Amino acid sequence: MRPLPLQSTTSSGGHTQPPPRETLPAFAATVYVGPMDPARSATATETAAKRVAAALAAAGTLRRGLPIALTKAGDASVVLSVETAEADGIAALDRTAAEPGLLILTHPRAATLKIHLYTPEVIAVRREPSWSADHIRAIADPTADLAEPLKGPFSALRTPLPVGAAEAVKLAKLAGLLPAVLLWPRIRPEPNLAQIRAEVIDAYEADAVAALRLVTRARVPLEGAPQSEIAAFRPAGGGPEHYAIIINSPAPHEPVLTRLHSECFTGDLLGSLKCDCGQQLRGAIAAIAAAGGGILLYLAQEGRGIGLINKLRAYRLQDQGFDTVEANERLGFASDERLYGVAARMLALLGYSKVRLLTNNPEKLKGLAAAGVEVIARVPHIFASNPHNDAYLRTKAEKAGHLF
Repeated sequence: MRPLPLQSTTSSGGHTQPPPRETLPAFAATVYVGPMDPARSATATETAAKRVAAALAAAGTLRRGLPIALTKAGDASVVLSVETAEADGIAALDRTAAEPGLLILTHPRAATLKIHLYTPEVIAVRREPSWSADHIRAIADPTADLAEPLKGPFSALRTPLPVGAAEAVKLAKLAGLLPAVLLWPRIRPEPNLAQIRAEVIDAYEADAVAALRLVTRARVPLEGAPQSEIAAFRPAGGGPEHYAIIINSPAPHEPVLTRLHSECFTGDLLGSLKCDCGQQLRGAIAAIAAAGGGILLYLAQEGRGIGLINKLRAYRLQDQGFDTVEANERLGFASDERLYGVAARMLALLGYSKVRLLTNNPEKLKGLAAAGVEVIARVPHIFASNPHNDAYLRTKAEKAGHLF
């Protein structure tokens, strides 16, 4: 792929033009508008972009409380998000289907409800006809556990689950919803019903990485790091935007000091004392500037990948006495849902393949290395705790293996 063109300051008549009002300094590394891997064809990237767009459209359907059919090998299941489902939508599908359908939950939420985990990834419970939409939400939402403590006992299916069960939960996660769905198996979708192939959902994370593009870049002087530029990335086909802060144009052939920072609205913007994210963000910019240059990747992975609304639900559970890991798991998520392929792709598009990683989290080292980045060294990134985040930091060390 060709690099971005440089603008000339000489007119066709040979006369020098006045300099532009502002000139961006060139990156030390060539910045590409497409994949640097020549083996990745344009056709493959376009296919990935189309699948990304289809998955995002399906996630939007769930967010609106509408049903969608998941298809695979000639079979189909119709699903609704537990969070956004309404009584009339459930009743309409009950009338179409031969049975009331299934409640699909993740293993972490099922374990909280003392449900045996007979099937991989997710479990299925037969829905009782008497269950209202609100009662189903209370089963899936742990913030309702104190208001409705008497749930179950539940018996999970032991047989293989219907088409799309695990993929439907992945779609709910992509939509930023509670990871729980209602599923009606072996139902013939109506012609006007939205549909998506299950394998498109399974491929979403890899496709979003493959379709990632550098959209634009600009110089943005930062406090303590005036020689900074911001590069913005977005997958073709849509999806969340990620950003790179490049400080002092580090050389591409040297291991670059790099920080992977997951966005945190409460910590980065509001100065929340419940976490150390704001300190880590500003501290990383200062440390990279003091070291002479490097890159901070600002990743759209709020709440360790569960999204802001679910993070606020987790905070509510923490107020009830659960730690940060327990709260995520009670909601039905893994303790950390983040993946780092997108970070590796951003570095590749900027021309970097070796890093010195500014982190306390061993999983970032493993994740970046697994995605093809050569991690030369770990650089500690530690800040003092306060009375509001002391337990949070202790949990990160004891349960998540962070190195403090």
